[in-house]
Parts: sequence; structure tokens; C-alpha cells
Amino acid sequence: MNTLKRITSQALLPLSCALLLCGSVANAETGEQLSTLSDQKSVAITIYNNDLALVKDLRQVDLVSRDFNLAWRDVSAQMRPETALLRSVSQPGSIMVVEQNFNFDLLTPQSLLNKYIGQTVTIIKINPATGVESRENAVVLATSDGVVLKMADRIETGIPGRIIFKNVPSNLRDRPTLVIKGDRNGQARQELELSYLTSGLSWKADYVAELNDADDQMDLSGWVTLTNTSGTHYSRAKLQLVAGDINRVQQSLSTPMAMRAKTAFDAAEVSMNQESLMEYHLYSLNRLTTLAENQTKQVALLSAVNVPIHKELVLVGNDYYYASRYGDLGQKLKVSVFVQFHNKESVRLGVPLPKGTIRVYKRDKMSNAQFVGEDWIDHTPINETVRLKLGQSFDVTAAKKQTDFKQLSTGNNSINRFESAYEITLKNAKKETVTVIIQEPIPGDWKIISENQPHHKPVSNMAVWKVEVPAEGSAVLNYRVQTKY
Repeated sequence: MNTLKRITSQALLPLSCALLLCGSVANAETGEQLSTLSDQKSVAITIYNNDLALVKDLRQVDLVSRDFNLAWRDVSAQMRPETALLRSVSQPGSIMVVEQNFNFDLLTPQSLLNKYIGQTVTIIKINPATGVESRENAVVLATSDGVVLKMADRIETGIPGRIIFKNVPSNLRDRPTLVIKGDRNGQARQELELSYLTSGLSWKADYVAELNDADDQMDLSGWVTLTNTSGTHYSRAKLQLVAGDINRVQQSLSTPMAMRAKTAFDAAEVSMNQESLMEYHLYSLNRLTTLAENQTKQVALLSAVNVPIHKELVLVGNDYYYASRYGDLGQKLKVSVFVQFHNKESVRLGVPLPKGTIRVYKRDKMSNAQFVGEDWIDHTPINETVRLKLGQSFDVTAAKKQTDFKQLSTGNNSINRFESAYEITLKNAKKETVTVIIQEPIPGDWKIISENQPHHKPVSNMAVWKVEVPAEGSAVLNYRVQTKY
């Protein structure tokens, strides 16, 4: 394999130099008319959430023949050719497409060798002692895991030197190309728009929140992260993003090679306008932007300051220990940390939030921003509450045990009745008082028959207590419950 890489890399330079000449000859031989990005007047991209985008590529083309054979160069390498639509913008109805072919087998030294299996190439060797160059014809027998060549009187592998090819096969392209055959009945000069769906263009929302010292307000900024691995470049594109879950027919699509993306950042000002689109939301960038091939770009989506938040410490129980006898249910149990806010105009937000990750920071005493947790949110409309789980408290812990259990009866129809009692001890190592919300999911038909702190019942299977724990102290919750199921 190393030999093949060496041979093909040595052949790459002369191949690249000859490419334009070979391409122009191929166009003349096939009668193709080539349209490149130099013909492009504008490009518009609408990107959806699930690796899907709609591209509208507008170009000015002189259709020299009424029965044209147009090679539209630099389409997406991951386009869905069955969705391609060519229309005349300047003279609607003046062209009719009869056939189209998507050529995504791109010209590389390896693909060129593959196409020459069974054909003759020229091997150029240089004598290391004399520097004299010699040429010899060979037939390419195989290119898998190395190149195998049949010389005049022998078979050789690992040949040093360069491989010379006669030409570039017509079915190899240096860039992804859609070849469109059709007829025109209007003027030769046309403004043509090619639209198609493609993979390889995606976006997601990322948010950064910074909490204040009191943990009761935050500054929130949102970014749209765009990724282009479609195999082509979109210069000065009109960009729109659709947020929402669009239904798609599942297909088995071949996907060209994945590519490593580089990152670029757009200016930090908020530059996205939003509107409703059927049951989705459409975000439009209010300026043109360039999506380079193999690039990740971030564009500002929103910015809000002093948004009120509410922090909660929550201890969540389980339902399994209400129907059987247990003793200790855990020591130093973790208490989860949540932050929630309302997406309302009255609190300086009130915009549809596309799904994405919110990363939360807080400044330390040296004013350095420290990461304190992250969570994922789904698409969130206006006037909804956003709730984030940031992690688990270091200083607030809990211990839980079952202090009593008895089965009261086994009723008819296999209905069982149980009574059990519990003690939850909360410890607080902080220098300030905290409130811990205890959520106990209780199965079946239940009632609390005794407790040392009042509970409330937000849903049918949940009992909730709010327990205040003093600074550097502890608090105990005791309750007894009867269940029937």
C-alpha cells in the first residue's frame, strides 16, 4: 500500500497540470457545455435540523445549442439527484430537461488507476546512478492493496517512478457535476436555477449562559453552528435555517467520505430574523455568508441579559421500596442541581429556542468564568419553561432509610395494602441555608398518614416536600405512607 501511495503521489503533479487540457478535450468530444462557479449569480441555502438542506443555485448560462448537454459543475457531492430541478428564471418554460446524470466519482490518483485496470499505461523510471530516464509500457492488472503491472516479459509490483496516463476517462470529474440534457426554445442566454436537496449541510443551536453571584439571573447568548461537509463551496450565500422536526422518508443513501471540518466564527452581533413557517420556525441570516468546504461556522442567534432564573436542589426517590421491606436506602445520596427560566418577553427573552445544548458558566472570586454544567433542550416555543440539570451538589447530601414496613392485608382480586415509614436526613456544608426539594414517586393508590413537614401532590404518583436545611447543619424528614395496588 505504501508503494501505491508513493507511485500515485508522484503521478499526481503531472496529472494535475494536464487536467484542464484533458477536461476541455473531453468536453469537446462529448459535446458538453461546462458551467462553473464563475457563472453563478447567487446561491440560497435552507438548512434543516436532520442533515438535510435545500440548495438553490442561480447561474447565467449561454446555451449555445438548442439541444443542450450542460455540465453543471460544483454541485454538492452528497446531493440527492432525484430531487434536482432545473428551471429558467429569465424565460420561464423555455427549457425542457430530458435526462440528467450525477457524476460524483471524483478524479484522484487512486480512482484514475482504478479506471485503467486492463489498459496500458507508461512507466517512467530514472536510473539513480546515471539519472537517465527510461520508459516502458505496462498493463494495469489490479489496484487493490497495491498496484500490479504486467510488463512485456514479467509481472511487477511496487514500481518506483511515475505512471503516465493517456487521458482522463470521461466518467471521472475533478468536481461533483450534474450533467443535464435538454432542449431550449428561447434565447441562448438564460438565467437558470438548479435546486436540489442534499446531505452534508447541517446546523445546531448552542447556547452559553453565565450566572450572576446570587444565582438568580443569567446572561444568555445563542449561536448557530453550521457544518459544511457537502463537498463544495458556497460563496456569499443567502442562508435560512428551519427549526422543527420534518418528516422524511427513510432511504438507504450512499454517503461520500466524511471530512474533517475547520471552524470559523461570524461577528458576535445578533443577525438572525425569525418567522413562523407552517408548524416550524424559519431563521434568516440578514446578510450574505460564505460556507467554505469542510468548514464549521458559528453565527450569532440571540442575546439576552439579566434573565431571571430559579435554582433548585432536588433529591429524587424510587418507587420500588414501597412494597417490600428494606433497611438502609443509601448514605451520602447525591442531590441534583437544576436551573430553570421562563422563555417570555417580560423577562427579556420570548423567542423560539431551537433545540441544542446550553452550557452554563459562573465567575469565581477572581472573575474567571468557570464551567458549571450543561444540558440539552428540545425545540422550545415562546412562553414555555426551560429546565436544565447542571450536575450534583458537592456540599448538600442525603441519607435515607426505611424505619418501618408491614403488609396490612391481601385483598380480593390480588389487591395488596402496605404501610411503610421513612426517614430522610439532609446535610448542608454550605455557609448559607438551602432548600431541598424531595420528590418521592409512590406507586398505586396512596396516602400520607403522618409527616413532620407538609407535602403536596403535583401529580397522581408523586409526593413532594420542600425542606429547609440550615447553614452547616442538617434537617430530617419523617413520613409514613399507606399504599394499595
